[in-house]
Amino acid sequence: MSKKFGSIVFAAAIAICATPALASESVKIGVPSWTGAQAIAHLLASVVEMRIGGEAELVPGNNATIFQAMDQGKGDIDVHPDVWLPNQESFTKKYVDGAGTVTLSSNPYEGNQGFCVSQDFGNKLNITDIADLGRPDVAVEMDSDGNGRGEMWIGAPGWASANVNEVKVRDYGLMDFIEPVRAEESVKTARVKDSIAKGEGYAFYCYKPHAIWFMFDVKMLTEPTYDPEKYIMVQPSDSPDWYEKSMVASKDALKNVQIAWSNSLADRSPAIVEFFERFALTTDDVSNFAFEISGNGREAGEVAREWVINNPDRVDAWLGL
Repeated sequence: MSKKFGSIVFAAAIAICATPALASESVKIGVPSWTGAQAIAHLLASVVEMRIGGEAELVPGNNATIFQAMDQGKGDIDVHPDVWLPNQESFTKKYVDGAGTVTLSSNPYEGNQGFCVSQDFGNKLNITDIADLGRPDVAVEMDSDGNGRGEMWIGAPGWASANVNEVKVRDYGLMDFIEPVRAEESVKTARVKDSIAKGEGYAFYCYKPHAIWFMFDVKMLTEPTYDPEKYIMVQPSDSPDWYEKSMVASKDALKNVQIAWSNSLADRSPAIVEFFERFALTTDDVSNFAFEISGNGREAGEVAREWVINNPDRVDAWLGL
């Protein structure tokens, strides 16, 4: 990422990039809790404001809230910036394939997810595979509250992936050794930093793209190869008995990650929808955004605006110029 611009130069650059405002073009972008989604949400908003000349509002929400608002089509939330499939497939099946009220972009980037430990902790106890977390000598090193089970962060409240990971802990036979913990991602990041500084054991859900790969020396554990017959996930939105009906005993398939928007947006803001249809990022793009925000402590909006200024050719392509 480039160095920060001075306020005068930065303001001038924005003025150069901006096009005349289109008063009718406006959008409300949902902002889930994970850093990559926040970065993309701000990037979408920056392009809308700086290059399309429209208005963009960022609205915090979890997956269910954002998809429900897009389905209703009233403009309360128009866009989900970071849809992970098949993690969020229950929502896309309901609203994209079923109701036909939401559209997915056709330019995904690739995502990968699993469970991580620090290189030091992994090397110390020869931890390479998810099954190693079920060894008593490993579990005791991860047990910070003395209840006999090691804590492992599985995701934030409201994340579909956290539900998957809770089922995985059970179906990998780890429940006697591992206590699944849900908390905001900032809590996980602080815990990873603290455990490395103190030489303590800790395991956590991890994924790419993410700033964690630039912030700490960590490694992803191996899991049984993805097997669709061993990966039957029912989300809470599908059934109140989702946990009992699910069975996940293999690694996740590689993910397609893309944006989604309410079909009603095309009537209200057609130029913005045309931009969304062309929008595309790489895994490295998102990891770099996340690192600038989480690793370097920069404000997401500032990072996004700077990127728009420094990458005019890519933005032009998104806008069909």
